[in-house]
Amino acid sequence: MNSPIPPTPVPAPPAARPPASYRALGWLLAVPALLGTLITLVLPTVQTIVLSLHSGGVLQESRFVGLDNYGKVLGGEEFWRALGFTLSLTAGPLLVAVVVGPLLALALDRGGPLVRRAGLVVLSLAIVTFSPVGVAAAWLRGMLPDGPAIATLAEGLRDPATAPGTLRIIVVAATFGVVCALALTAFLPALRGGTAGPATVVVAVLVALATVAVGAQAFSIGMALTRGGPERATQTLAGHQYDYAFRMAQFGPGAAVAALTGVLLGGLGVVAVVVAAATRLRVTVLPRPASAARSGGAFPARPKTPGVAAGVVALVLVVAVGLVCAWPWISGVLAGGDGAGGLRAHANTWIPAVAGALVSVGVAYLAALGIGGLRPLGARSEWLLLLFAPWLFVGTGPLGVADWQNMRNLRLVDTFFALFPPLLVSVPALLVLTLLCKGLAERNDRDFFGGVLLPSLPMAGVLAGAVTLVNAQDVLWPLLVAQTPELFTVPVAQMGLLGGHHDAAPDVGASTPLVVVAVALAAVVAAQLLYLDRLAISVNGSRPARTTP
Repeated sequence: MNSPIPPTPVPAPPAARPPASYRALGWLLAVPALLGTLITLVLPTVQTIVLSLHSGGVLQESRFVGLDNYGKVLGGEEFWRALGFTLSLTAGPLLVAVVVGPLLALALDRGGPLVRRAGLVVLSLAIVTFSPVGVAAAWLRGMLPDGPAIATLAEGLRDPATAPGTLRIIVVAATFGVVCALALTAFLPALRGGTAGPATVVVAVLVALATVAVGAQAFSIGMALTRGGPERATQTLAGHQYDYAFRMAQFGPGAAVAALTGVLLGGLGVVAVVVAAATRLRVTVLPRPASAARSGGAFPARPKTPGVAAGVVALVLVVAVGLVCAWPWISGVLAGGDGAGGLRAHANTWIPAVAGALVSVGVAYLAALGIGGLRPLGARSEWLLLLFAPWLFVGTGPLGVADWQNMRNLRLVDTFFALFPPLLVSVPALLVLTLLCKGLAERNDRDFFGGVLLPSLPMAGVLAGAVTLVNAQDVLWPLLVAQTPELFTVPVAQMGLLGGHHDAAPDVGASTPLVVVAVALAAVVAAQLLYLDRLAISVNGSRPARTTP
């Protein structure tokens, strides 16, 4: 809640430069992330560029052809059509993220703690149940005689003239809930950071960049719904790369598409890091109300009735729209369907997902403690993130050709080990954790262990959980490295049951089993109420001006 008089941002006192031994430890903690980035990001990027300059691949001998592959790709209509369609898919989620997200956050914040926390709890369900392939399978049920009425919109996917527009609508509907939930989590801390206006603008820029970057790598929903058809009317950049490299076995053009996609993503990542560093963005954890009262802080004012009413109305509207958009998935889960693998498929899905998240986020956390907490370059330390910036938004897709070739050379394709995500460091987690450790370090009121490490540890756990969910729902990487049914993950098995035919009815909820949803929901709700609801984002060195009840 807000205090009766808008607080004036209080500049943070300049943080004391840590001793030389601390700065040395900061560099040391960043070494694993630097090595992980070199091995799993930089080298595959170089390999992708080298592959793009050669012809051949698996079926033919490789030979150097220079820029011929780029001429082939850029000179063809298919690339530009795929690029335009891919970017158009981001328009709807982008509007939801940067318009609905901040408005909802403002309404819930004005509504007081009860309304705000109710919104966080309700929308958390959208995060833990989101499955791209499951959503696609649910919408395809609209082509069946007993499909839900709203899902009959999917009939438009049959016609090349209507398929692009239909897929855009489905993507907006399928992602509405999860985009609202993630945007709310990002924008609420900006409202209590002491610089609500500037911080909200900066967060909006970062959210917009992330939304475009994620959309530029879209693969799962489109591949499951249309396979890029009919007549390639719905082909995305990721699908175009997949067709070249793995359907036609032409690594050169496929790597060229991957490299061009990487240039786009790298530019977005560099811009995001520059914005965060130039605005001196920082994240911190507010004390609990009881702690603030003991230290002399003011109690927040009781929310006014109009604010509560506005918050309730906004929440009801968003939930109502979310339920309508999610109805195909809800009805699909209730209807059941053909099973998508058993215990083995779930083990293939969740063991690599959890292990990959623990490694990638753990390495990122060590670097964040070094860069953000121990500040090896003093006030300019966050500029070290530029070393990682080109890969901030890069997923497995743009590096898939090189990573697959590496797995093949190591003879690991079609083994359980190949299912583990190939990234050793999560750069998004590194950015968030560095900004948090920076904010905690600049409070300058406690030692490093109690003032930085312990308060930031829950965020590392939250991000590990988030990366686990993303890993588990990924389709592209396990689709590339596992061809035998015994190694299929649940999403891959679901896509296999679809088989490119719209009369299939796989189990829509197979990739979000009840046990996983229950455990994840409990963890997400606890994190939202006990930790994330106390985060504050500020810019230009200002300090948080109030506590959150």
